[in-house]
Amino acid sequence: MADILTTYGIPFAIIVAQSLGLLIALLLFTAYILLADRKIWAAVQLRRGPNVVGAFGLFQSFADLLKFVFKEVIIPSSANKGVFLLAPLVTVTLALSAWAVVPLADGWVVSNINIGVLYILAISSLGVYGVIMAGWASNSKYPFLSALRSAAQMVSYEVSIGFVLITVLMTAGSLNLSDIVHAQSGHYGLFNWFWLPHLPMLVIFFISALAETNRPPFDLVEAESELVAGFMVEYSSSPYMMFMLGEYVSIILMCAMTTILFFGGWLPPVNIVPFTWVPGIVWFLLKLCMVFFMFAMVKAFVPRYRYDQLMRLGWKVFLPFSLFWVVLTAGVLVGFGLVPHHG
Repeated sequence: MADILTTYGIPFAIIVAQSLGLLIALLLFTAYILLADRKIWAAVQLRRGPNVVGAFGLFQSFADLLKFVFKEVIIPSSANKGVFLLAPLVTVTLALSAWAVVPLADGWVVSNINIGVLYILAISSLGVYGVIMAGWASNSKYPFLSALRSAAQMVSYEVSIGFVLITVLMTAGSLNLSDIVHAQSGHYGLFNWFWLPHLPMLVIFFISALAETNRPPFDLVEAESELVAGFMVEYSSSPYMMFMLGEYVSIILMCAMTTILFFGGWLPPVNIVPFTWVPGIVWFLLKLCMVFFMFAMVKAFVPRYRYDQLMRLGWKVFLPFSLFWVVLTAGVLVGFGLVPHHG
């Protein structure tokens, strides 16, 4: 009995503790990222944004949480109630579970699996099911139309993201996210990171991430002028909040992936003494916040795309170019004998 406890019980307890710690930290971080999004958007429009609940509005997200929790859950009489309530649960569960393989610093990862990139790609691909379930179960034309749009949009940009990942994987020589970060370490600091050799791929990944997470200018899924509020139009109270939480957790995941794939993850920008003293988690969070700031600013100065423009950009511009870049990267790595070898 003692052997069973030592072999299975203690490792299981450690994994549960790590998962809970990550989950709590992620939810708190999401609350303040949401506030930051609103503050940045307000600053662009020369207004203050949330500034009443707590000092500088720091508790605004928690006030919103309480408001959503205590509201009544209204389910349309013609909706499929089981699927209607399951959809937001699927969305938020998938969004949170993707974080299991994301390394926040050297060794700071719940599950350091060797196919971390494939895992994240699979989880983000499944995210569309929550949207389709919500649109269909509402039994209303606007949400259903929005769900179909969302499915087409996510599939279109998943392909480009896949090719971007392939170029980075070939350069790093591993599917493990920690190994990808280690492959970017070197004497030249930020010039060793993959943003420099794969700059066009960084641009494609960033724009595809905006489309993948339904952020402006690709928020055609929630286009108020055409679809009222998209697939969430029949939702209120806690289920609506779960959709919003899932969306923001996915946005933070895409910012983290951009940081890991192109900006050296937890590595310092310069390998000299004052910078190397700073813990890796601090560098990781600073880079993540920098990428999120770019996400937030795009919302401020880029007008919404038409749907045909969105599809054309994904299939006729990003797909051919990213495919070309994969071939070019493979050619350069083989031609110059730069193929990485991991023992």
